[in-house]
Amino acid sequence: MDYVEHTDAVLAVARRLAEQLGGWLTARQLAVRRVVLSMDHERGRHARPPTELELALAQPVWQAPQLLHLLREKLNHFTLEAPVIAVTLLAPDTVEQPAASTTLFPEPGGTAADHARLLDLLVARLGRDQVRHAHPTADHRPETANSWGDALAAPQRPEPLPALLDRPFWLLDAPQPLKLSGHRPQYGGQALRLMRGPERIESGWWDPVLTVRDYFVAEDAAGARYWIYRERDAEAARWFLHGLYA
Repeated sequence: MDYVEHTDAVLAVARRLAEQLGGWLTARQLAVRRVVLSMDHERGRHARPPTELELALAQPVWQAPQLLHLLREKLNHFTLEAPVIAVTLLAPDTVEQPAASTTLFPEPGGTAADHARLLDLLVARLGRDQVRHAHPTADHRPETANSWGDALAAPQRPEPLPALLDRPFWLLDAPQPLKLSGHRPQYGGQALRLMRGPERIESGWWDPVLTVRDYFVAEDAAGARYWIYRERDAEAARWFLHGLYA
């Protein structure tokens, strides 16, 4: 092929390759769990190694339109650093095609395949490091219990969790100190009223710092609710905001 300097031209070649790969997979009843688009550059004095774009898939696929859609998303956010002289579409990881669904009625919220296609699209558009899923850990400390994992990684068996508590899903990256108005913590210039609590947490003795806190559900004048805690291991106990309720 001629020298190609734009991703649109690379996509045109990738389209033909995706169609051929889809036909090859269908004929052999196979599917791919990842594909690699390899782009060769000039050889000789200005030679450089091929550029590779990998697509990791949430579920095995074999349809050319789905592969092409993900390749388009990937190339739309990619800039060629050198002209391309050859394009190769690799399928290094193939498996048998999954059995067709036997469900008579559509599942609420879409099927597992619909969910996998959405994950693949998000990963192609945003990058694998930016797409995460909740991976709760059996730990009383909220910052440890609320962990996140790779959305495309193989599912792990969930650990047993503590009893369901009235905790928010939105936690701050770092607890925010709160000022006091009299003896009441305040946020956004408003004194907060304690609605429920305390939920007493004393855990992490095996870590360098022991977590010793009393958590409360607090509410402001407008009815917005917050998850706050008070230290129990200091003479002048401080208040912190740790989570927000939807």
